[in-house]
Formats: sequence, structure tokens, C-alpha cells
Amino acid sequence: MRIMKTNDQLEPTVIVIFGGAGDLTWRKLVPALYDLSRDRSMPARFSIIVVDRVDLSEEKLRRRFYDGVRKFSRQGRVKTGGWGEFARHIRYQQGDFKKLQTYTAVGEQCAKLEKEWGAKVHRIFYLATPPSMFGEIPKYLGKAGLARDREWARIVVEKPIGYDLESARALNAILAAHFEESQIFRIDHYLGKETVQNILAFRFANPLFEPIWNRRYVDYVTITVAEKVGVEHRGDYYDQAGALRDMVQNHLMQLVCLVAMEPMVSFNADEIRNKKVDVLHAVRPIPRSAAQQCAVRGQYGRGTLQGKKMRGYRREDGVSPRSRTETFAALKLFVDNWRWQGVPFYLRTGKRLPRQFSEVVIHFRSVPHQSFPPDSSRHWHPACLVLSIQPEEGIVMGFQAKYPGPKMLLRPVEMRFTYQDSFAIPSPDAYETLLLDVMNNDPTLFMRADQVEAAWQLLMPVLEFWAESNPRNFPNYAAGSWGPKAADELLAHEGHAWRPIA
Repeated sequence: MRIMKTNDQLEPTVIVIFGGAGDLTWRKLVPALYDLSRDRSMPARFSIIVVDRVDLSEEKLRRRFYDGVRKFSRQGRVKTGGWGEFARHIRYQQGDFKKLQTYTAVGEQCAKLEKEWGAKVHRIFYLATPPSMFGEIPKYLGKAGLARDREWARIVVEKPIGYDLESARALNAILAAHFEESQIFRIDHYLGKETVQNILAFRFANPLFEPIWNRRYVDYVTITVAEKVGVEHRGDYYDQAGALRDMVQNHLMQLVCLVAMEPMVSFNADEIRNKKVDVLHAVRPIPRSAAQQCAVRGQYGRGTLQGKKMRGYRREDGVSPRSRTETFAALKLFVDNWRWQGVPFYLRTGKRLPRQFSEVVIHFRSVPHQSFPPDSSRHWHPACLVLSIQPEEGIVMGFQAKYPGPKMLLRPVEMRFTYQDSFAIPSPDAYETLLLDVMNNDPTLFMRADQVEAAWQLLMPVLEFWAESNPRNFPNYAAGSWGPKAADELLAHEGHAWRPIA
């Protein structure tokens, strides 16, 4: 029989997944945990306790997880023996999230495992439930005494952390009443992506770029997270959220922090998180009266994407036929400090766009004097640096070079680094990285309460302005297009543009 490889350096761990019979656990969490086990990254002694309301046998749950691992595992083909060894660690407990007996039963299971293993166990409580339960489960964990041991208990909370500033503060207060901040892991899967983490390595491990990473050399920055998909099966949730809440408040603001933050003194978790919060505090507030000049919203209508006809957002399942919810959002921000004063940061995200990709582009200033003849530089583009996050993870440097031949003709060219070409191993899934960090009690890549609230505070004037003013032109972009024209005009006023995408 194949013996599963384990990490003997990690102490015994129990991962309790509330809402574990749902899609997130099936599609992301269990495949990630399985891949960690295959890479010898799981503790030698671990257990996964799935807690949910549905009546489900352990055998049926494991079969469902096996199907998810076959579809989503980074490892590819799943060997029956390897899966069987992993699956024996999965246990199921049916229970109501609003009944104390559910939590006392979890505590009894953890105590039983401690006795069986002869060692104390780390207890990780993962909230893979609807957001409505985020404020309830911590209370019951506290009542059951499961949060009492500060060194051995941790809680993982998925986004969204609140619906607005007020609800985010309320949720953080509930979490703080039962857990210390060091125990709380607010997860944003974008921070687990290799290229996102590589922004820090690229900036601070290479002396070439950091000296020009400032207002003297950078003209503007664009950050794009584009999605081909519509709302899929999330219409009920999305129609209450919208693009600004669903993507900008967390994913895109995290990217702004990584791009704009100052050098850290050390790789200490709080040192890095302090630098990120400093960026959010330096972002120029958007007065409600200026929201129309700094923010653009859109909603997709009928269109064609890759030759297929797409219905408009208001025809999607779970969406109101008169919905005012934005499926596209663009922002212009300024970071008011010495490094970035006067440099605009443009953010955009949307659904039903032509391509699925995420990138950060640093657009450098043009040369101060153009000495080449006009005919030689008709295709001139200022240098830019592209940090590609998905689908292809890598870094591209665009610059001018002489075209071969007797004449001086300049053409834009690229130097390209990709993870696939440079490294012999595939990048781990973001959830693998983040789950391992939770087990290692490393909060570096997780959001702190003050960071979450600072991001909400910046966006509240825009959200309030949009709530008060009815968008009369919705839908204002066709499915399969790059969003409303106003998003291009947001940049064009300053002579700027989004990077062209083929």
C-alpha cells in the first residue's frame, strides 16, 4: 500500500470546514489539501472535519470530493490508492450552524483525536458558508470554548468581509470578541497567486527597478481584472453586491497596495501588512461630489462572445429585470505621498468581457527629448512593464528597439518571463499556498481588520453616490466588448489609455 507523504515538521492539525458540503470545498479547498498531501506538505497527523446541514453519508461525501479532485487537482490524474489514503482523513458531521450542540460535537471530535494521537492539535475553523453565517459561527465557537486557546485555534473567513464599512466593522468586532487578531485569517485568494507574490520579489530583490518605481519615471499605472463569465449561478448574491464590492474592494485594492507600498524593513508579516495599510491611508479620498469624475460603472446587455450570443445581465437567473447593479467598474485613484504624488492609478474590472485576464501595467514616462526623426518613430510607445497574473503568469517588459535594416526605424518589442518556461514545476494553486500558510500560522498574505476597513472607507463615497443616482443608460456595454466607453474616457482626458489587448 502507498504511504502518503507528510510534513513531519508540522504539528497535528484539525481543519474544520463549516459549509463543507458546498461548492467552494468541492472545487477549491479539498483539491488544494489533496495536492498539499501529494507534495508532502500536510502534517503527519491531520483530520478534515466537514460540518454542514445536509443529510449526507461520509462515503457519499468522499465520492463527491473525489470527483472534485479529479476535475480540479493540480496533480492531474488521481491514483486510487493515493486518494484512499487521503480520504480516510475526511470526516462528516451534520449540524445546524445556529445550535451550540453542533460546536460541542466538533470539540468532542477534536478531543478524541488528541487522545488518539497523544498530542495537542491545532484547530483551524474555515468558514465556507454564505456570508450571513460569518457573524454567527464565531459567536458559537466562543460559547463552546473552541476559541479559548489562542495559540492553537485559528479562524479563516472568506470574502466578502462585510457589505459596506459599517457591516465590515460589525463583523470585525464580532471576530475580535472571540478571537485575537493573530488568530484571524481573512482570505483573499488573489494574494496566493504566484505573480501577485512575485511583485514583492521583483521590486525588492532586484536593484534595477526599485530606483525608477516612483513619480519621476512612472507616468501612470493600470490594473485590470477582466472576466469572460457572467454571473453564472451567483445571480442572487451578485445582484446585491456588484463589481465594486465583489472585486475592487478586495482584489484590486490588494494589488494597488503591493504595487505602491514602500520597502519593508523585514519580511515580518506585520511589517508587510503595515506598509499595505500605509498605502490605503495615503490614497486620496474621493468626495461624493467627485465620484462621477473618478468612477465609471457599467452593466452588460446582449452581445456576442466568441461567436456565441449572450443574454444581458438583467436576463440572468436570480437578477432583477430592472437591476441597477454594476457588472463593470473603473476607478481613478491617486496615492498622495512622496513616491506617487500626481501618478494616477486606474482600476477596472468587469464581467462578459472578451478575454479572461488579470494584469498590472506600469506605464513609464516618455523620454524627455525625442531625438529620432519623426519617420523613424511612428510606432513609438513609451516603455511599460506588464505583471501578468492570469491566465499566463509572468512579467513582460515592453520597450523600443531598432528594426533590422539600413534605416533607423524603431519598433516596440518585448522581453518576456513566464513561470511555465523558466521553472520546471507547475505553480501551486492559490488556495494551496494560503491553506499551508494558515497551518504554518503565517498571516503575511492575509488581510488585517484595519486594512479591510480602510479599503471600504475609500469606496463608500462612490457606493453612496451610485446608490442615490439612478443609472439611466443601463445596460451600457454589450457582452463581448471591453466595457462602457466612459472607462476609456476616464484615461483619455489625461492622454492615457488601457494597454491594448488582442
